[in-house]
Amino acid sequence: TGVQTCALPILETCRTMTTSYKVMPGPEHFLPPSASSMGIRLPDPGQAHIYGAIVTEEEAMEAAAREFLSAKVPTIFPGPLVLWAWNDKAAKKAKAVRHLYETIKECVDPKLQHAMLIPMPDYRPKYPKINPEIEINPNHPNLTIWHNKIDACMFVGVHCHQANLSLKIIRGGTSCYTVAMCAQAGHEDAMLSFRDATAEKIGRLADWVKKLKGTVAPPE
Repeated sequence: TGVQTCALPILETCRTMTTSYKVMPGPEHFLPPSASSMGIRLPDPGQAHIYGAIVTEEEAMEAAAREFLSAKVPTIFPGPLVLWAWNDKAAKKAKAVRHLYETIKECVDPKLQHAMLIPMPDYRPKYPKINPEIEINPNHPNLTIWHNKIDACMFVGVHCHQANLSLKIIRGGTSCYTVAMCAQAGHEDAMLSFRDATAEKIGRLADWVKKLKGTVAPPE
């Protein structure tokens, strides 16, 4: 059809296009562009991305571990897909997320750093006020980031459309470094993104944190 013949060249252009745009910590501006609209592409299986550049999964594991170990308030934001035990896979991921949090907590300097685990239990807007000490909401995640002075975080178990919304808002209004541990194809709006998340992959990230303990300079 005419639609098919028109779409194919566009698809090929998207596959081959290069960009100088980088997905960096903000604040970028009030309405940051979608990273995909700036030419950032998602990684293939076995890959990840850092600042929009495609890297190996192991490179991303090391980079994420270093960010957590150097942050003042490294934080994990688990979403509904891992908060609720709706199947065995979710329950295993939840245990892995808790293990990652406990590992980060054990490996940072308690005098200089404060690891946090703040849930995103649902996606409903919380008006007139959210309690940023105990939850994060995708419609105004910056409030939780600002209140707790979070400088590095990881989203895990958050539905993709809600994660993308949160990541753009955080990039637009804060300087927080964002990591996305996605069960699907990854998130181009995060500074660092993994894809095809499993309990084993989350456990590997915890292993990298433990491996690098004592080798990363703490925050000033």
